[in-house]
Amino acid sequence: MSRLPDQRFWSGKRVFLTGHTGFKGTWARLWLSRLGAEVTGYALSPATVPSLHQLAGSTSLAAETIADIRDGTTLAKALDDCNPDIILHMAAQPLVRRSYLEPVDTFDVNVMGTVRLLEAARSLEALKAILVITTDKVYSNDESGRHFVETDRLGGHDPYSGSKAAAEIATATYRDSFFRSKGVHVGTARGGNVLGGGDFSEDRLVPDIVRAAIAGKILDIRSPLATRPWQHVLDCLNGYFLFCEALHSGAVPVESLNFGPSPDEAQIPVGVVASSVQTAMGLGQTWQDTSAADKPREMHALGLDPAEASRCLSWRARLSQADAIDWAARWYDQWRRGEDALSLVTGQIDAFTKGA
Repeated sequence: MSRLPDQRFWSGKRVFLTGHTGFKGTWARLWLSRLGAEVTGYALSPATVPSLHQLAGSTSLAAETIADIRDGTTLAKALDDCNPDIILHMAAQPLVRRSYLEPVDTFDVNVMGTVRLLEAARSLEALKAILVITTDKVYSNDESGRHFVETDRLGGHDPYSGSKAAAEIATATYRDSFFRSKGVHVGTARGGNVLGGGDFSEDRLVPDIVRAAIAGKILDIRSPLATRPWQHVLDCLNGYFLFCEALHSGAVPVESLNFGPSPDEAQIPVGVVASSVQTAMGLGQTWQDTSAADKPREMHALGLDPAEASRCLSWRARLSQADAIDWAARWYDQWRRGEDALSLVTGQIDAFTKGA
């Protein structure tokens, strides 16, 4: 079973978290706060109503700035005020289909937003580690079905994937040009497809299921046979936090790591995930295949090999893909029945860290 974050390490650490109003960012700042970190958030206002950020409240934050990651002046001031030990950069335009509609904005946010952050971070005195979050989609996917390793060629068939691959290159450039000589350790994390309660984003499978259930509609699924490296948000964040610890101490020999389910697990198609979530929520299995409809290209097969994270960090997914699906479905089912969102998040954090 995977190691867990060291509370003694995180207690009192100043963490600058970008994208803290997003789904994954909200889970991150709530868990970091429980570990004793002083979290400063920087992000746009939540993109959806409802949002987990709004449902959970902001009491876990030491400070927050609601602004664009590309606003270099505001960003630099927020960083200076925080004087962080660690930067965890999660702010992004994260949606593949939106990237086809807004390619320039996607590249601007994902590449130049990252560059603005790295540039502003150069003058920070206390900084020891920067972790830039990219995606499993940074690899040049040949649809072979094999699981990508960190040394595979980067690329992107869509603007989102290409922008994240470009952000990897920009991060490596800043690391080699400016941060290495200062003793600041910089890494990139490539996480698989994340499942978890409180994601209300557009064009994502589980939120689409929840919206369809609430509206009493049949769910449309674009690619029911496509496979993805499904993992629970807590498994993914656990990897990020362990990577931050290792970067801070200079104890990790690599600069990019994959985080996803073991390749030994059978890959679960999108349609099976949808049916499993609907069943776990007590819903009828009602979805329809719209894969024949005209739509932008999306990869059919995608897998990651997280062996390097296991070797370097003693990290591996604590939840199977089936358990990740079940945990996410139970969160949404309890929330729509009136349970408090913050209590549901903290309850699952407690269960996860106790090995339940």
